[in-house]
This record gives sequence, C-alpha cells and structure tokens, in this order.
Amino acid sequence: MSPFKISWKNIWSKPLNAALNILLIAFGTAILTVLLLASTQIEDKLDKNSKDIDLVVGAKGSPLQLILSSIYYIDFPTGNIPMKEAQKLMKNPFVKRAVPLALGDNYNGVRIVGTDSNYISLYGLKTESGKFWQADLEATIGANVAKEQNLKVGDTFFGGHGLTEMKDEHKDHAYKVVGILAPQQNVTDNLILTGIGSVWKMHGDEGETDEHHDHEGETDHAHDEDREFTSLLIQYRSPMAVAMFPMMVNQTTNLQAASPAQESTRLFSLIGVGIDTLQWFAVLIMFIAAISVFVNLYNSLKERSYDLAIMRTLGASKGKLFSLIILEGLILTLIGTIIGVVLGHSILYLIGNYQESSQAKMNGLLFIKEEFYLLVAGLFIGMVASIIPAIQAYRSNISKILAKN
Repeated sequence: MSPFKISWKNIWSKPLNAALNILLIAFGTAILTVLLLASTQIEDKLDKNSKDIDLVVGAKGSPLQLILSSIYYIDFPTGNIPMKEAQKLMKNPFVKRAVPLALGDNYNGVRIVGTDSNYISLYGLKTESGKFWQADLEATIGANVAKEQNLKVGDTFFGGHGLTEMKDEHKDHAYKVVGILAPQQNVTDNLILTGIGSVWKMHGDEGETDEHHDHEGETDHAHDEDREFTSLLIQYRSPMAVAMFPMMVNQTTNLQAASPAQESTRLFSLIGVGIDTLQWFAVLIMFIAAISVFVNLYNSLKERSYDLAIMRTLGASKGKLFSLIILEGLILTLIGTIIGVVLGHSILYLIGNYQESSQAKMNGLLFIKEEFYLLVAGLFIGMVASIIPAIQAYRSNISKILAKN
C-alpha cells in the first residue's frame, strides 16, 4: 500500500477529529482569503478610478464625501457650486485640465453623470458601439450598464431624480442611448454619461442647452449666472500646483479642494484597522488549528505505536514512518486550506451579489497570485504541527513497544 493511502486511512480512522482539524484550518483560511481579496480589490479600485485626478473641487463639507461622490460615485455630493466661480478655477494657470460634473439623477440605481468631452480623455474612454454623446439628452453608457439594464444603441429611457431610487421620473425628457463604452475595468463601466446640458434640462432649465465644445472642452450656455456644477475634477499643469492650488481654493473661495490621493489613503487606513484586526483573528484560528493537528497526531501516534512497530518489523524504515506522520499533517492542512480558499471566494461572491452599489461591488470569481501563499502557509502549518509526532515515530523503540503488547 502506498504511503499516501496509509496516511489517508489513518486520518479517517477518527473522522470527527479529522473533520474538526479541517474545519478550523478552513475557517481561518476563508477569513484570510476574504480579507486578501477584498483589500486587494478595494485598493485596486481606489487606484484605477483616481489615477489621473490630482484634485476634486466642490461645495464645502466632508472632503472624503466629496471624493467618494465625484470619483467613486458611492456617496451623496456635498452640494453644488456656481458655474461662474468654477469656470474661473478652470482657467487658472495651475490647471492643465478641468472636468465639470453635474450629478443628481439615476436610472434604476445607475448614476447619470453630466460632463463634457474632457471626461472622455481623462479616462481614455472608447466606444464599443455607437458614438459619444454630442447633443442634449444623448447618452453613452458603460459596458456593465448595457448588460445589466439590457440597453442597446437606439434605446430610450427616463432618468429619475436622486442617486439611488427611481422615485421621481423625468417623464418629459427621454434619454437616447447613442453609444456603449468598451469595458474599461473602472468606474465608468457602471455609469451613464451625458452632457451637462441634459442634467440642467431635467431640472427645469429650458434655456438654450445644446452643448458646443471648444478646443479646451468647455461648454457654452446661456443663463450662466444661475447654473451650477456639482464638482470639478482637476489635473495639474505643474508640480508647484500641488502646494499652491488647493490652498488657494480653500482660503480664497467658498469652495472646497480635496486630494483623492490623501483621502483614499485615509479611507484605506480606516478600512485597514478593521482588516488588521480580522487578520490577527484568522491567524489565531490557524494557530489553534495547528495545535489541534499536533494533538490529534500525537494522540494517534500513541494509539498506533504497536501498528507502527509491526510495520518496522515488516521492513518499513524509520524514514518511512517519519514521512507517514508528516504526510498526515500535510494532507489535513492541505484539504482544510483548499476548502478555506473555496469558501472565502464563495463568501465574497455572495457579498458581491447583495451589494447595492455597483461601484464598490466585490468579485468573488477573481483569483490573485497571493492566494498561493495561503496554500504554502497551510502546508507549513501541517509540517510544523506534525514534526514532533514524526520525530517520536522515528525514535520509537520497537522492542519495548512489542514487549508491552
């Protein structure tokens, strides 16, 4: 009989002990898998969506809320800012590119973002079919939106007031889908993009709202005095702007400047406190699992000492007995680790299905190379837990054992 079959039979000679050991290892591994996948995806989303945005300018309030609402679209805006004041900042020498945003509507929970052509170049957007919006009430939609909302080029839909629910539909004006974005693997996959004039029209501005883009992508509209943006996404022209421009905005205007890099770091550090706590909890469970495997193998060795002695008299070497015990520990921890990884992915998949925000949705079907280290850690635990029982089996005195029996 092969060493693997012998070890396998020995493990399942006490199924409850084996199941408990596997369960402990699986539980600890599952927690570590969920934390690893979630933290990796959150960090990746934070980096991808704010990659080329140096600053966000909006209404006074929480800077983190301003970042979450204007870059990640998972919070409510801090308010609106006068268009006239915003355009002064857009022409500032420190500013290389300024992208205006007008938020406030949704379609079945999908955010409708009013913006201009600068948004296209900011994210490097391309269409998979159709074209980018040009006139008011034309919309170019993200790849996920097209799939989940079953929309195609030429379809029309009504937006609703608010950012999450279709409570107050704008039945007077229908949007027309003129294009579908190629998958971008960032926040734009889950957005409906349109001109700022469309958003103004939805909210009662019936003036001259057809957009005209000049070489800087700015919009030319009548009634500028009353019009508002939600926020501006800013790219700096020079490194000097990092120190000067936010201070100028915060001290000399009624607006607020927030740095995506700073706020994202602060957000991730807050999340990181909880992640670190759970990681230590999972490590503790793994440590308990290692002790459990050790106790199980140690007790099993006592009970099987006669069997092992008989194996020695039949020609089994000390090294073979040593390897059999090590193999038992490795099999237990490997099974537990694999079950834990699968369980972790399943948990994250269920969490993702129940998340309301498409922007922060977790993907349980994503596999990352760091998970390989969990398997290595599981095997290491098995090796460490079984090393003492294996040494005892190696040093066992055959004559004494057989004499007692």
